[in-house]
Amino acid sequence: MDFGWFAGLIGFAFAMAATPGPNNTMVTASGATYGMARTLPLVSGIAIGVAAIMLIGAAFGASLVADPRIGVVLKWIGVVYLLWLAWKIASAEPEPAEADTTKSIGAVPLSFMQGVLFQFMNAKLWVIVSGAVVTYGRVSGETGHLSPAVLFALVFGTMSFVSTIAWAALGASIGRLLASRRAIRAFNVAMAALLVSSLIPIIVE
Repeated sequence: MDFGWFAGLIGFAFAMAATPGPNNTMVTASGATYGMARTLPLVSGIAIGVAAIMLIGAAFGASLVADPRIGVVLKWIGVVYLLWLAWKIASAEPEPAEADTTKSIGAVPLSFMQGVLFQFMNAKLWVIVSGAVVTYGRVSGETGHLSPAVLFALVFGTMSFVSTIAWAALGASIGRLLASRRAIRAFNVAMAALLVSSLIPIIVE
């Protein structure tokens, strides 16, 4: 396997995972609202979901995700689900650092499974998968048919996990600085607005 090809794949995966987007916005808001520990299931779910999407895309090729009919379905399911996530973030019950956690027992962060499922409805991710498979899908003939797909899944899943951990930690740090429920709620509303704004390129395309 060519080292230059592998380095390019890692660079592409890191750029995709590290830049601001729906996943990073969600974990940042969750970290600020619920803290790092309670955000870890969401972080793990996102990484597993991304790995699963990459495995499917690399195994079956870009033609699956390039199908216009599939693209339209994914687009509008993703729009509706993202709007629901934005509402959930904006309406989340804040938990300031000094608050008694027993009084916030009803507050529930996004779960592992929600993190996984969102990736299957993330139209932007499917487009990235298609581009990654077309650009980096050629590997040396020494690898078996499934090996490139597994490699894609491992690389993109790992980069997503590392990135979302960092963004969640940033959110948790911000949460410690926001001492009041009003401040955390304002921060969550801002994060929800960023999520909604990310829909604009998807809707108008």
